[in-house]
Amino acid sequence: MPPQVSYCQSSASHKTPLLSPNLRLKQILRQKYRQNRMKFTKKKLIPLLVFILFGASTFRFLNISMIRITNSPIHHLDCSSSSSSVCPKNIQDQDPSESNSPTDKEMQFLLEFFRSTVPSNLLVFGLEYKYSSLASLNHGGTTLFIEDMLPKTSTIKIAINNNNTRVHRITYNTLASNAYQLLREARENPDCRPRLSSDDDLAKCQLALTKLPREVYGTVWDVVVVDGPGGARPDSPGRMGSIYTAGILARNGGNASHVIVHDVDRTVEKWYSWEYLCEENLVASKGRFWHFRIPGATNNATTFCTT
Repeated sequence: MPPQVSYCQSSASHKTPLLSPNLRLKQILRQKYRQNRMKFTKKKLIPLLVFILFGASTFRFLNISMIRITNSPIHHLDCSSSSSSVCPKNIQDQDPSESNSPTDKEMQFLLEFFRSTVPSNLLVFGLEYKYSSLASLNHGGTTLFIEDMLPKTSTIKIAINNNNTRVHRITYNTLASNAYQLLREARENPDCRPRLSSDDDLAKCQLALTKLPREVYGTVWDVVVVDGPGGARPDSPGRMGSIYTAGILARNGGNASHVIVHDVDRTVEKWYSWEYLCEENLVASKGRFWHFRIPGATNNATTFCTT
């Protein structure tokens, strides 16, 4: 008789077929991927929730702080009165774009030179608070500041102290944007020649500062510092008139005078210094300062510079 075959074994072997090595490997990798994804989700979920809660709390805190700042009263300093003790000196007169004060090294350069000239007649085109140290050194001399007056200032302020220091405020009718046109017209105008004459002749020169006190033209100045008016923007007055006037005043006496110009890194200051103070007269420089030594007046001079 033939051997009997168990049908149960045949059925069991049919239900669990043998897998090839490639299929078995794919199955194992798929199971590991599912297990790792479950672990990744559980590990990252809690930090993510913590981050969301922290961000929401931070936003709520910043929102509350902004509301408090917005609702809090704003206090403005009233600097319209010159007697205000909480406002810095001349803060009501300062233009933020024009607060380009000399550096410490530039100021040291100026002070070292000025100490060798005192007592002297000192004329400063610029703000008094920037160069008050010069006035303090000038014992026995005369110091006059010419400050540019802002439109909101309605009166001329004259301050006098015990060291014979005075401050005059004037308005300028020029614009820095017109510097080249004014220079070209002045070259063609014989009334802009390099010597003082009558007030009528001065009024005919576009660069002449006709609103200066008479003592400015009537005094022989030993030192003239030009750091005003403002000239940083096209709509600023520009220093065309003050540099031209410094060149006129420096040639008013028989002895040599010194003219020191600040911000010569700017085009207008550089142009007008070469034109009216002259390269041959440049004796020293430091930073943005140029120091010119102008010889005394020469008769019948028709030009400012010889070269």
